[in-house]
Amino acid sequence: MSQDKENEKSLEFKIFLFLAVFLAPILTAVLISALGFSIWFSQILTGPPGAG
Repeated sequence: MSQDKENEKSLEFKIFLFLAVFLAPILTAVLISALGFSIWFSQILTGPPGAG
């Protein structure tokens, strides 16, 4: 039983490291890039703010 808990803790720690070190920064960069792209594209279609 103790070995199972150690394996589970090890797996949880590896998953946490993956989420914290790789997935969260990559998702953040993708979301920020998508927001910037959407703003840029909307300004191509509608012009800059206040230019109406």
